[in-house]
Amino acid sequence: MIKFMLTGVGIATIACFSACNQGEKKVDATSPTPDAVASLVDSTMNPTQDFFEYANGGWIKRNPIPPEYSSWGIGNLVQEELYKRLRIINEKAVETPTDPISHKIAAFWKSGMDSIRINADGIKPIEADLKAIDAVTTAQQLIQLAAKQNIFTGAMCGLYVAQDAKNSDAMALQFYQGGLGLPDRDYYFNTDNRTAKIRQLYPGHVAKMLQFTGLDSNAAKTAATEVVALETMLAKSSRKLEALRDPEANYHKMAITQLNKIAGNIDWVDFVKQQGIKGNADTVIVGQPEFYTALSNAIKSQPLATWKNYLKWHLINSNAQQLSDTIANTSFAFYGTLMRGQDKQKPRWKRVLDAEEGAMGEALGQLFVKEFFNATAKKRYEALVEDIRGALKTRIEHLEWMSDSTKQKALFKLSKITKKVGYPDKWKDFSAMDIKSLSYPENVAAARTWWHNYEINKLGKPVDRTEWDMTPQTYNAYYNPSNNEIVLPAGIFTVPGKRDEELDDAVVYGYAGASTIGHEITHGFDDQGRQFDAAGNLKSWWTKDDETKFNQRAAVMVRQFNSYIVVDSLHINGQASLGENIADLGGILLGWDAFKKTAQFKKGDKIAGYTPSQRYFMGYSLGWLSHTKKEALAKAVLTDVHSPAKFRVNGPFSDVDAFYEVYSVKPGDGMYRADSARVRIW
Repeated sequence: MIKFMLTGVGIATIACFSACNQGEKKVDATSPTPDAVASLVDSTMNPTQDFFEYANGGWIKRNPIPPEYSSWGIGNLVQEELYKRLRIINEKAVETPTDPISHKIAAFWKSGMDSIRINADGIKPIEADLKAIDAVTTAQQLIQLAAKQNIFTGAMCGLYVAQDAKNSDAMALQFYQGGLGLPDRDYYFNTDNRTAKIRQLYPGHVAKMLQFTGLDSNAAKTAATEVVALETMLAKSSRKLEALRDPEANYHKMAITQLNKIAGNIDWVDFVKQQGIKGNADTVIVGQPEFYTALSNAIKSQPLATWKNYLKWHLINSNAQQLSDTIANTSFAFYGTLMRGQDKQKPRWKRVLDAEEGAMGEALGQLFVKEFFNATAKKRYEALVEDIRGALKTRIEHLEWMSDSTKQKALFKLSKITKKVGYPDKWKDFSAMDIKSLSYPENVAAARTWWHNYEINKLGKPVDRTEWDMTPQTYNAYYNPSNNEIVLPAGIFTVPGKRDEELDDAVVYGYAGASTIGHEITHGFDDQGRQFDAAGNLKSWWTKDDETKFNQRAAVMVRQFNSYIVVDSLHINGQASLGENIADLGGILLGWDAFKKTAQFKKGDKIAGYTPSQRYFMGYSLGWLSHTKKEALAKAVLTDVHSPAKFRVNGPFSDVDAFYEVYSVKPGDGMYRADSARVRIW
């Protein structure tokens, strides 16, 4: 499911420190643990040439990427700590389940860890669905079955329930492009060597997976060729990554009968009914109408047998990780090893925790916060949010390029941003989720069914603005423009091996204040977020002149990031990554403004040989501590709206005047950009 409104920081970056008092930190000089940032430095590097390698290179040299990962960094270290904590929660639930939640957790964990049963069952868990596909004899039957299986597989298209972008008080049924087996439409067309190799090997992988469904090798090979050709047809009418970031261009509200007119070979009223949606679906929001026209045409032009094999492929592909090791490993060889560079799978217990997070993560979160996150930490980070909000308020007030009328509306929107810190005040009720002593695939299917029903039941009901779209133990964060809110889960406050008293304000303001809180608040005013008003509606509140000036300044950033080569000949997509790049730069500026008010900054005493100002920039860089295999970097360029870690440090730092002053950056240095080429937005 794609939701353009859930923009957040990248996986390796959102872990925050366990606390950040508003006064000066007292650092224990006799602490047995290495300094949080000084221990990472590569002293052979010059910070004015490549700050990322300088600030993080020492750690990167000492910490190779483990074989089961495609990248390794601070986010992985945080996740390792979370894995350990969550495993304890699961094992305790198995030993002594005390309430309905712990009974469900225990049942899910035991079924997922029962590899003997999973391997013995093989393809059995999806046999009934495969037989249903085989029984299809007409296009109408095909569409009805596809609608039912779409709930679990995402075949054909994307369908979800979310707030109406232009009426944030209403939930709406939304149609999005989808139905592809490769991560993005560009995989079907790009000509660079890496992408071309993946595309060349893709039909062979589809054929291997189809053999598990009962096709012999020759039939599977023919079917795979036809399935890939069908997906390529859908990809041709799918929008590029950067085009999906325009909220206005991806908003087409219409009666569902109108969708029948532009995609008439599918009865969309019936399609919706097959998903269990009984009412409140007369009007839908279609993201990319041309995709649905192409899908409709393909229903008529492509043989029924091809569509049936397409459904089989998406059925087994979406369930592969819950099936036998043979099937799961075959899937991993393509998506894990070839596409991401991982040499082996994570151990089963970690994969089960990953699945459990998707199935009932908030139920786990209720137990997690009881043990690992208290009310004091929640209040502490709520206070830091207000520091950052105040910094942005001052910046808006002093903008020279923005008119007073737009400033007043921007300040009003800023004042209305809701902060959600740590964990929800109201928890989801999982009592109806039918997790019990079943097989692992059955429990996963039960969770998927519950989530589908949970989402479609929102139609026609008031928007619940207290809801969280991430779990407390998630190491991520997001800004939701429809709610005008920033959400900062408890998991982002975890730093393995560090106590609160070891972290000085410089590091905390650079890391937690800039790369997370400041980043998310800035999302409310990036190229997407700025188009939503204080109430969360997609509505223009800018003067035309101010809008033009913003776009001109944003274009400078697009050109800057377009110039960066990530791997081989692949450049960053400056337009697709614009929102995240704006948020990175904004976060750095806001964190810096807030940090300058602290006692540590004013005193200027060195810690571990570094000034408070230097430690601030090193602290921000710690948030992006990671290195990534080339395969994963290439995939990220095509599919991720975030720039790779190195460029999330070096890119925005090159636009920050304070960085030039702290490190004496001069013309000719690698980090230098002429003043006229620096990005000046917020």
